[in-house]
Amino acid sequence: MEQVTCNMRVEEYVSYDATGLAALVNAGKVRPHELAQLAREACNRINGQINAVIEVYDDAETVSGADEGVFHGVPFVRKDLGASERGRLQERGSRLYKGYRSETDSYFFQRAQAAGLRTLGRTTTPEFGLAGVTESLLNGITRNPWNLDVSAGGSSGGAAAAVAAGIVPIAHASDGGGSIRIPATFTNLVGFNPSRGRISGGPDRQDSGGGMSRTFVLCRSVRDMAAALDVFSGTFPGDPFVIQQPEGPYLEELNLSTQKLRIGVALSKWGEQDLEPEIVSAVSRSAKLLEEMGHDVEEIAPPFSHADYFETYLGLELLGMSRLAAVAASLEREIGPATLEPVSLEIYRASQLRPLCDAAMTFDLIRKLRMDVAEATSRYDLLLTPVTPRVSMEHELHSQTNSSYSLNSWVEIGVAGSMYTFIFNITGQPSVSLPLFQSDKGMPIGVQVVGRFGDEATLVRLSRDLEEALPWGSRRPPIFAGTPSRIARHEG
Repeated sequence: MEQVTCNMRVEEYVSYDATGLAALVNAGKVRPHELAQLAREACNRINGQINAVIEVYDDAETVSGADEGVFHGVPFVRKDLGASERGRLQERGSRLYKGYRSETDSYFFQRAQAAGLRTLGRTTTPEFGLAGVTESLLNGITRNPWNLDVSAGGSSGGAAAAVAAGIVPIAHASDGGGSIRIPATFTNLVGFNPSRGRISGGPDRQDSGGGMSRTFVLCRSVRDMAAALDVFSGTFPGDPFVIQQPEGPYLEELNLSTQKLRIGVALSKWGEQDLEPEIVSAVSRSAKLLEEMGHDVEEIAPPFSHADYFETYLGLELLGMSRLAAVAASLEREIGPATLEPVSLEIYRASQLRPLCDAAMTFDLIRKLRMDVAEATSRYDLLLTPVTPRVSMEHELHSQTNSSYSLNSWVEIGVAGSMYTFIFNITGQPSVSLPLFQSDKGMPIGVQVVGRFGDEATLVRLSRDLEEALPWGSRRPPIFAGTPSRIARHEG
């Protein structure tokens, strides 16, 4: 490939969202390989402080992507878990998988390539994506560019930190209980979790977590979110979930007005964890704004039993780890302290003692939770809730490397942190975390909006309305690739 000196600087590169960069490529103002060079430079500037990217491919400047598409030439990174690229490392945050290379090109990355995205490397994730913070014995601690002393969240914390800090404008992420939305609220990003079945997990992960785990992206703007929905939505042969297809492109929804909606607002805790006052304030202010926009807004009570929620979370943790012996055998490795982190090993050992009838009980609880939520919220077009009960999360608070956790105490922390998110993985509804506010200390605070099953369109329109009313695009964290003079004060 012809090498041409890039006239764009990192300081300019980081000012664009993905849609904006693609427009520059399509106008001939910058070339895809130049954007890849800029992403590498941005990574070199600040990744040592946040530890978000664990690999930039040696061939990053020459990776292929369609010479057209809504994201033509835009740098992209892959979370090291879930959707895969054939021949690339996929270690899943675990020493058990160290050195493993996938033999499968996921439909997700086939679509990414067709949309013009250039996948340049991998981002961190906790072991198997189980934790609310992104830390592992394999790759270390991922730090939040807004405050290095707190977590970027999990399990898509590496993706979130990379986008928030300006390495790339958009990144692959996945969400099995809040793993897109929680990192989004901690890092001032848009974190959308689509409806069950909206985006294919194929060809080998069509029903990951029974449809509770979904793949999508983390990004900075609502227009990037809508464009990504157009890129990645759709089914393939063998997909187990059938969902109504949209009437038109999601990008076109940005040009349509939002009709009057009935919105239920959660201002009370949905579990045992108390809400921090700034979280309650963010949801209350959002509700007032929506009321001023003409929507009908009313407070709702918790729509499910905390006890049912706890037992479902516990049962799914055990079910997920129960097949690890077969995985280890296929990798010709042994399960033990040398391959699994302390909490993972505890969950695995408990899973081997769990009777089969308990799995049936877990599935019964899932059905009950879906019905309870449906009955409690069926009259609302949308729900407005916190994303998490807290503004930020300390490192090691929900880390699998922490050997002090018992199984129950581990689950209690997980349930507390995901009391507003995991339930909508269970119901299959689409939801989005929007970075509408900041705390008194300058930390991002996201608010979650939840739609009816299959109705991403209404969420796109309302997200646009909220972005216009409370714009967040100009906010920058202290650790940011485009501000080297500020970075120096945070080194050491």
